Amino acid sequence: MAWLLVMYLFSFLIVAFAHWVYRWRNPKCKGLLPPGSMGFPIIGESIQFFTSHALRGIPPFIQQRMTRYGSLFRTSIVGQNVIVSTDPEINHFIFQQEGKLVHCWYTESAAQITGPQGFTVHHGDSHKYLRNLALNLVGPENLKETLLFEMDQTARQHLDQWTGLSKLDIKQATEIMLFKLAASKVLSYDEKKAMELRNYYKAFMEGFISFPLYVSGTSFYASMQGRKNAIKLIKETLNERRSSCNKKKNDFLDYILSEVDKEETFLTEKIGVDVICMLIFAAYETTSSAITLALKFLNQHPHVLKQLQEEHEHIIASREDKESSITWKEYRSMKFTHMVINETVRLANIAPGIFRKVVQDFQIKGYTIPKGWMFMICPSSVHLSAEKYDDPLSFNPSRWNGQELHSSSKQFMAFGGGQRLCAGADFAKLAMAIMLHYLVTKYKWKVLDEGNIVRKPGLAFLDGFKVQIYTSMNQTSEEEKD
Repeated sequence: MAWLLVMYLFSFLIVAFAHWVYRWRNPKCKGLLPPGSMGFPIIGESIQFFTSHALRGIPPFIQQRMTRYGSLFRTSIVGQNVIVSTDPEINHFIFQQEGKLVHCWYTESAAQITGPQGFTVHHGDSHKYLRNLALNLVGPENLKETLLFEMDQTARQHLDQWTGLSKLDIKQATEIMLFKLAASKVLSYDEKKAMELRNYYKAFMEGFISFPLYVSGTSFYASMQGRKNAIKLIKETLNERRSSCNKKKNDFLDYILSEVDKEETFLTEKIGVDVICMLIFAAYETTSSAITLALKFLNQHPHVLKQLQEEHEHIIASREDKESSITWKEYRSMKFTHMVINETVRLANIAPGIFRKVVQDFQIKGYTIPKGWMFMICPSSVHLSAEKYDDPLSFNPSRWNGQELHSSSKQFMAFGGGQRLCAGADFAKLAMAIMLHYLVTKYKWKVLDEGNIVRKPGLAFLDGFKVQIYTSMNQTSEEEKD
């Protein structure tokens, strides 16, 4: 009799498990879901999504599903139901629906790393307010009035230091340079304090898109530990600033505190700390990657490098003082430089996806997109499409000739789109332009080892990118030694 009971229980468990698997693979929907596969229960298709692949081309995970299902498909990644779009028209529509059908969103892991009161949880007027806070630091006006000169001086200082090294990891070096600049402008940190803070940020990128498993040994756990320590240090700085009312630094932290103290504001110190934490992260990670890839592409295309050098030599020749800093007028005149920047970030596709959360069911192209699902816009599928770009995998800055160089479009979304266009886009472009200006005029570089650059799915420089930096006058003698 006991064995029959065991058999009934075993049969029940098998049926229950089969039903669970069926429901997982066939989610409920008030309409027709886009085609696709939900993968295995819980883990979905995360393994395939995170499988490392080469820098060049559309990620295999996306390409294979585009071929099988078309430009709109469903999947499950890190425990979340996701609709993926590779269609420029749909992408544009989604960007226009911010605050209506969708809200800006990240994966659960990214949301926790950026903070419970960070940019991602605020929408509408509150997001607009926080965005304006950020633009006070990295918007065009402050770039023009303050940061241009400071970034120029910072670039010169670090390039001078790098010329004394026989081998330099340019990805890491530019990352440190930008981090120190951001920590100085935001928190008035000196180099020692900035490097202490940077140590806590190192694990952020690995856990940004991951299973939110707070277990020792996981990338998410390492990221959250880093966040915990970073937040602690930022709070200590804030408290020290509060206790010394007469010792203002005129930095971004002072600005945040002045906003917190206003009578009619929703901004709190907790929100301010999360904003600062995310702002510093955004200031260095993606920009250092873009600078590194620009050097890689320019090194592989000497004719492009020559054209870039001619533009910057013309700028210097037009100056009365040949050693003066870059002016805002000069920066805005760098037409070919901005073509190089656009082409670099088009091919780089540093962000594997742009995420939105669906806040109400809606129909598109005959399919129902359910409330509560995540919507992922895939920039690489558009940026590398042969239908949108001639010879899309080639590095050809001249393809941007005559086109708008400072805005997003259906075909170009390297900095996002719609209301959530990246607030730091102008900061990143300026940093790239300044570095390129000096690297093609006062300095030169020689690539020693490109290392192993992969996507997993975010851009990763597994072995760094090793170069040697020379002053222009010393390049000839160095080449003769070789």
